[in-house]
Amino acid sequence: MWKMLTWIVIGLFVLLLVYIRLAPSDPQRWHRQAAVKGVETRQLKGGYVWRKEIAGDGAGQMEAMEKVILATPRTQKLAGSIEEGQVTYVTRSLAFGFPDYTTVSVIDAGANKHLEVYGRLRFGRSDFGVNAKRIKGWIAAAQL
Repeated sequence: MWKMLTWIVIGLFVLLLVYIRLAPSDPQRWHRQAAVKGVETRQLKGGYVWRKEIAGDGAGQMEAMEKVILATPRTQKLAGSIEEGQVTYVTRSLAFGFPDYTTVSVIDAGANKHLEVYGRLRFGRSDFGVNAKRIKGWIAAAQL
């Protein structure tokens, strides 16, 4: 009886891991800006948002970020383009393939423009600071 129950639990765990790795990413859900106001950097529950006021149209800053982001292992573009002013990327963890979504946007705030980098997890409640660490590294590498 215990042996069978053990195998059932192991089987359910494996199915959960397969789902996490293979679950489709819906651009309608993940390709969006952070729901915070102002120019600020903030740790969020399960994510991180960084904003900076920029000069110009932001295309140069977005290109620098995209170069760094796409050089990151297990990262691919999900939606958007630099021309649109918003791009969303998916970065998966090495061991289990947990997806984290990062959206880079140029926000038109009247007379000013802001570059926003918004990273968040899909599964769970805490990312243990992974998104903040990744985004800070990308910003440093892109020299923003």
